[in-house]
Amino acid sequence: MLAARDPSDADLIAALPVATLAIGPDDRIARVNAEAETLLNMSQRALLGRRLDEVLTGASGAARRSDHAAAIFDTAVTTARGLSLRVDLVEAEMPDRPGWRLLTLHNVAPSRRLGQGIDRAAARSAVGAAAMLAHEIKNPLSSIRGAAQLIADGAAAGELCGLVIKEVDRIAALIDRMEDFTDTRPCAVSAINIYPLLAHSRDVALAGFARGITVEERYDPSLPLALGNHDALLQVMLNLLKNAAAALDGSNERRITLATAYRHGITVAAREGGGRVALPIEICVIDTGPGAPDDIAEHLFDPFVSSRPEGKGLGLALVDKLIRDMGGLVQYAREGHPATTVFRILLPRAH
Repeated sequence: MLAARDPSDADLIAALPVATLAIGPDDRIARVNAEAETLLNMSQRALLGRRLDEVLTGASGAARRSDHAAAIFDTAVTTARGLSLRVDLVEAEMPDRPGWRLLTLHNVAPSRRLGQGIDRAAARSAVGAAAMLAHEIKNPLSSIRGAAQLIADGAAAGELCGLVIKEVDRIAALIDRMEDFTDTRPCAVSAINIYPLLAHSRDVALAGFARGITVEERYDPSLPLALGNHDALLQVMLNLLKNAAAALDGSNERRITLATAYRHGITVAAREGGGRVALPIEICVIDTGPGAPDDIAEHLFDPFVSSRPEGKGLGLALVDKLIRDMGGLVQYAREGHPATTVFRILLPRAH
C-alpha cells in the first residue's frame, strides 16, 4: 500500500474551485489552475513565468499590505490577448512563503458576455413583479367584492366596512413597499456612530419579532465613524434581523450574532467614476439557520426572490438598494463549522 502524502502547494491550487494564480516575490506567475486557464482563455504555458501586469491589466490595483488580504469587487481587467472581464479580485499572502501571494478571480457576470445577463434579470424582475402583484392584490379585492355584495344584499354594514378598510390598507401597504424601489433621489450620507444604531435595532428585534431568540454582540470597540444614512441603515438592520429571525423557525439553536470589524483592502468602483472607494467598515448579521437553498442563493438580492412560501422577495432587494445608495456593498455567505448564515455589510469610513 502506498503511504499517504501531504498535498503540495501545486496540488492545493489545482484543487481550488475558483481561478487562482500563485505569484512569486518577483511578481511572476508561478502556479495556475485549470479554472484560471478557462477564465483567462490562456494556457498554463502562456501564463507561467510571466509578470502579472503583462498577463492581466488592472489586476495590480489592490492596496496590498503585508499582513492583510485585499479585495476589489466588480472591477474591469483585460488579458494579454484582449479579453475584457469584470471580476472580483481577492489577493492574500501565502502562509510560510514570504513575498508569495495568491490571487483569485471570480467572474461577476459570466452570462453578461453573451449579452443576456441584464435582459434576463430584468425579465425575471418584471415577471416576478406581475405575478406577486396579481397574487397579493387579487385576494383583498375578492374580500372587498364579497363584503360589498353582502352590504348590497342588506347585511349589517358595520363589521363588513371594517373588513373593507383592512383589505384596502393591505393594498396600500403593498404599493408603499413597491414605491421604495422607485425613489431615485441621492441618498444623503454623513458620519454616523453605528453602535447606538445597532443597539436600537437589537432592542426593537428582541421586543418583537426576535422575542425568545438569543442575540449576541461581537464588536470591534475601536471602529471609526462610518459614512452612511442613519435611517436607511436602521431599516437595513431591521430587515436583516427580521430575515434572520424568520430563518430560525424550527431550528434547535436559535441564535443571532451582530458583529463588526475593520477590513483592510476592500474596495468598489466609485459611483461617479474616478477611482475606487475603500469599504473598511464591516457589519455582520449572523444566524444559525439553514441558509438559502442553493438554487436561489446567487439571486437573493434580486426582487421577488424568496425562500419562504409567504415571502414577497422585497426585503433583501431593498437592503441591497439602500446599501448601494450609501456607496456600500452587502453580501450573503455560508461560513464556519458548523456553517452559519452571514449577511455582511461593507461601508465607507467617514473622513
